[in-house]
Amino acid sequence: MSDPLAQPLRLPCGAVLPNRLCKAAMTEGVADALLRATPRHETLYRGWSAGGAGLLLTGNVQIDRHDLERPGNVAIDSSDRRTTSPEARERLAAWARAGTTAGNHLWMQISHAGRQSPWYVTRRPRAPSAVQLHLLGNYARPVPLTEDEIVELIGRFAAAAVVARETGFTGVQVHGAHGYLISSFLSPVTNRRTDAWGGPLDNRARFLLETVRAVRRAVGADFPVALKLNSDDFRKGGFSNAECLEVVRWLNDESLDLLEISGGTYEQPRLIGAEGRSEDAVAVRPSTRAREAYFLDYAAAIRKVARMPLMVTGGFRTRAAMEAALGSGDCDMIGIGRPLCWQPDFPRRLLSREVDGVERIEDRLKFAERGWRSPASPLLPVKVLNTFGAQSWYYCQLFRLADGQPADLERGMLSTLVEYLADELRTARQVHQARNQSTASSAMRSGRSRGSQ
Repeated sequence: MSDPLAQPLRLPCGAVLPNRLCKAAMTEGVADALLRATPRHETLYRGWSAGGAGLLLTGNVQIDRHDLERPGNVAIDSSDRRTTSPEARERLAAWARAGTTAGNHLWMQISHAGRQSPWYVTRRPRAPSAVQLHLLGNYARPVPLTEDEIVELIGRFAAAAVVARETGFTGVQVHGAHGYLISSFLSPVTNRRTDAWGGPLDNRARFLLETVRAVRRAVGADFPVALKLNSDDFRKGGFSNAECLEVVRWLNDESLDLLEISGGTYEQPRLIGAEGRSEDAVAVRPSTRAREAYFLDYAAAIRKVARMPLMVTGGFRTRAAMEAALGSGDCDMIGIGRPLCWQPDFPRRLLSREVDGVERIEDRLKFAERGWRSPASPLLPVKVLNTFGAQSWYYCQLFRLADGQPADLERGMLSTLVEYLADELRTARQVHQARNQSTASSAMRSGRSRGSQ
């Protein structure tokens, strides 16, 4: 009997993925101060390439150097020559070579953080509307985009996709989920515009559809183009599952090669199996809560209308659940994220039948099992700290892998949270210093130019 996980997948563009396992996108945070790829990316992705997954997705590569998801993001900003210089491109090419050493695909996830850019990155994030993210005071009130800026950003997504192709990445994924810019256009909560980019769903979806079209035109018909989309925002008044189904129907005409199903935002972080403010949350069915893969129920509904291949990420830990998902026809690819932070060869071990699953480490990443210090605390700041504490544990494991070291499973959540915050603030200072130096250099060049006239 053939192994369903080992079966290749032919995409609509003609490209073939060698198996049905994908290393899902996870933010790396190891770029330099100029937002360029580094040897740490090479080390990290060389390990994952050897780890056996047929497809690797990068963490979000930003199209705007100002609106970052975190200060360690790589950026390809067509308005900033430093992120598109020959040296920056060679660094991307080295990353692409390292990440495809085992014959797998490596796709660049291209993104814009929107209102979810922390204050220590920018005090003036840009978004569809001036709807602030209130999360421990960590985010500034965003500035609404003008229509000219919207059109410009669509072009930047396309330009970044071209750079990805030219530097050796074998595909791109447009990030349209988790509350980032494209996702915030889709949501009535965060998109309160009254022009052609807001209001009814067809207007709110315009930015997404125009971006996908621009990317496809830019890279051609034979280059894989994927999209990550929320099945539901899981918050009252947000982008709903019914709206998601309608958007997928429209996407059927956009030559997508793979649609990844996810869900949630920073306010309702279902993407990592957590919950935010209870008063904003949409009720989730008990069967969905109990399911190993968080979004498989939603994928089953989307499968009925989608004509492109589907991928589900979030919660998969066992061979049985993965094979059942593929066997049901509800999805075509299995996305695996957090387990690869500490066991980067998990896909290879699955495919060779060395293991049938991986430990749910996330079940023990909490400050307390129950009570007010637990993830179920009635206090929102405590909930948030539990979520960020768990995330920081994974971030710090990624740092170790990027430095050529094995994961340290004995590290506690508090120590990794402190380490992560220190790294974030140190990296943010370096990014700001680099920005200020660039601004000063530009001013000097401008002054010399005026003086010579």
